Amino acid sequence: MFDSIKAQDMEIYNAIVAECHRQRDGIELIPSENYVSAAILEANGSILTNKYSEGYPRKRYYGGQQNIDTIEEIAIARAKELFGCEYVNVQPYSGSPANMAVYFALLNFGDKVMGLKLDHGGHITHGLPISFSGKAYEWVPYLVEENGFIDMDKVEETALREKPKMIVAGFSAYPRNMDWKRFADICKKIGAYSFADISHVGGLIAAGVIESPVPYFDVVMTTTHKTLRGPRSAIIMAKEEHGKAIDRAVFPGLQGGPHDQITASKAICFEEALRPEFKQYGEQVITNAKALAEVLLRYDYNLVSGGTDNHLILVDLTNKGISGKQAQDSLDRAEITLNKNTVPYEKRSPMDPSGIRLGSPAVTTRGFKEKEMQMVGEWMHRVLSDIDNEEVQHQVAAEVKELCQHFPVAGTRV
Repeated sequence: MFDSIKAQDMEIYNAIVAECHRQRDGIELIPSENYVSAAILEANGSILTNKYSEGYPRKRYYGGQQNIDTIEEIAIARAKELFGCEYVNVQPYSGSPANMAVYFALLNFGDKVMGLKLDHGGHITHGLPISFSGKAYEWVPYLVEENGFIDMDKVEETALREKPKMIVAGFSAYPRNMDWKRFADICKKIGAYSFADISHVGGLIAAGVIESPVPYFDVVMTTTHKTLRGPRSAIIMAKEEHGKAIDRAVFPGLQGGPHDQITASKAICFEEALRPEFKQYGEQVITNAKALAEVLLRYDYNLVSGGTDNHLILVDLTNKGISGKQAQDSLDRAEITLNKNTVPYEKRSPMDPSGIRLGSPAVTTRGFKEKEMQMVGEWMHRVLSDIDNEEVQHQVAAEVKELCQHFPVAGTRV
């Protein structure tokens, strides 16, 4: 594997091989990461990367598009079937550009928008002041309560008072399910656009194991590389009436030609998600997250909201006397990867916050079930209970590697 890279560029070859070993021998708990199939890896590295395809199927600016058009049309048809949506654009490069395209399509610069505050579980593109979204629009945040849950009555009170032109329902670190219908009803009351960012739970929605916002919302965006288990990219779904505006916003508004190799990868991803076994995967993702949460609760870890409804767990480590960065670094050395994360009502710096964010999508793809999740929780506790003990870290790393040998990852055999 990677013979051509090895012959040409040993520095990059060595880095890729090292990453193969890291993914093969370690446990991936970052909830926004996953492992793709061998077929998706092949499409990602295919000769489709050579083609430039500005425009949309049958309406391109360059010639030689007959095969590219077929691929994009297949991707569109499969996405519509998978999510039950009226319209879909499969060209967005990733989640943040996709969100920008939605705003660009439906809003004017300076319009008022509501979104979940970043340190309460929201996303950078949901109004962080230093991001494009925060600079281009006027944002009114909604928050989680001290118990870690969103109070929809307060969301409605804020919406009625502020009258935003759009409400964004979505998150990057909220371990509970959102009340999509209530959000949509609030938007109807004030005449606002309803926009659901389901990047984290898109795969769980596709699997049918949590409710979909598609029937209720004007626009829905999902990345394809998290629980959906596809390439690093995104799609935008919407009511048909918004389709032309979104198409124009994606191209030529914000992007040039689509990444055709990624479009093919998405099409394969959607076909995989349409299979019956994907529903089983989605169910196991939630079961595994709950199993891990139970272990952490048993050891008195403070889980924001007290647990999880989805794939994601947010832990406030304040009562353990350690920071999220300390935990991330120590677990890294034990070959358990997760990310430091702010928690609601954060008192520390975002670069050294109070919490950690972890989840079950990647390990579930590998084949972990409740037994393995209990082992993961025990290993985490061993490391975090003696945060500076390198001997414990190395011992856990060896045990992790032994377990991972029984759960292969596509593309890591070198």
